Amino acid sequence: MRIHPHDLLLQELDSACPETREKCLAHLSGCAECQAKLRLLLQVRPIALRGVLLFGRGKGRPTNYEPALEDAAKATGSLEEIYARERAEAPGLYAELIQHPVKRRNLLVRNCPRFRTWGFCEALLYRSREQNFQDAVLGESLALLAVEVLDHLDPASYGSEPLEDLRARAWSYVGNSRRVQTDFPGAEKAFAFAFAFLKLGTGDPLEKAMLLDLKASFLTKRGQFTKALSLLRRAMAIFLEVDETHRAGRALVKMSMAHTMDGAPEKAIPLLHQALTLIDPAREPRLLLAAWHNLIDDLTETGQCMEAQKLLVKARPLYLAQPWTKDFRRWTEGKIARGLGQLDQAEALFLAARSGFLAGSSPYDLALVSLELSSLYAEQERMADLKRIAEETVSFFSSRQVHREAMAALAYWRQAVEAERACVSVVAGVGTFLAQLRHNPELRFQAP
Repeated sequence: MRIHPHDLLLQELDSACPETREKCLAHLSGCAECQAKLRLLLQVRPIALRGVLLFGRGKGRPTNYEPALEDAAKATGSLEEIYARERAEAPGLYAELIQHPVKRRNLLVRNCPRFRTWGFCEALLYRSREQNFQDAVLGESLALLAVEVLDHLDPASYGSEPLEDLRARAWSYVGNSRRVQTDFPGAEKAFAFAFAFLKLGTGDPLEKAMLLDLKASFLTKRGQFTKALSLLRRAMAIFLEVDETHRAGRALVKMSMAHTMDGAPEKAIPLLHQALTLIDPAREPRLLLAAWHNLIDDLTETGQCMEAQKLLVKARPLYLAQPWTKDFRRWTEGKIARGLGQLDQAEALFLAARSGFLAGSSPYDLALVSLELSSLYAEQERMADLKRIAEETVSFFSSRQVHREAMAALAYWRQAVEAERACVSVVAGVGTFLAQLRHNPELRFQAP
């Protein structure tokens, strides 16, 4: 078995003792694997490392390594300055570019060298991922623009393998944006590109784990939960190996969601408990709240309402810090109250949450909380209230562009209500279908 120098030694080669340094350089001269790793660790041009990496090829290997090492250190320093300058210029370039129409942006990148830098490409990818929460179409266009930038970057300046890593990341963001837009064929194609380019890259395990993580989100949305969980387990193992504990926590949250969507919330609960020990609250407050909220909801769904209520009290400051979650909190509080037999309080909370969703733009949440009320009324045999809720909800959806299968499910629910056949199990079946349809629009409704 061949023994390679540790990454830390490669990173701190210039400060190692002379004997250790000489042995390491001698190893580097004949080891392509470690040469590639050193290029990645230093993030420098291949030409800048030529004195260190190629000095041992052929005859006449030099015995004095200091000049080669000094050249590499100088090159590393100058490149760090270049990257720093490019990243500092990127926000201004982005602000300038975003003012132009989409087609014009591509022309500017092709014709104006100012936009063709590594730092600007990174900025586009950051903005792409950020925009996916509000505007996935814009997120996709920014990721594709990053691909355009990459096509104009010089491999001799940045290194061909690091560029392939960044290209893989860009295509994974394209795939993620298309996932949000439910463009499944387009997302599949983008992820295939991403994996192909990653094979041409540096072999950076973190890049691989991030790609696996995003592909798993795509598979989850398609309802391929077993495959998604397999990818997430692989990603989490890599994240922990490279000490990216926060990303490992996010992967656990995604695993828990796959189990919940697959109808097994009891399997999600231990994963969320573990995720809460790994998530960095300062790094991603929204993820922390999602983990708490999903844990409380899964406990409620499995009948552990007392435990859910205790955790809700602990998590209340997180909810209050993000006001947009108010209606989701009320909805969850209503489910807990119902599970504890506090039916009047549950009704009041469901109505308050429903009123908030009516005023906002959350049609699926409105439908699901309306079904919660419907189930409560059916249990209490309050037919007049049940018919009123069904009439209001279906009328609301009829005036909007809603997925055809969602309308079919709601129409079936309304018919059952009108015929006074809307028992709790029928309402639960429609609610389960709508919850799944929200994530996988390829589903087709079949009457329970």
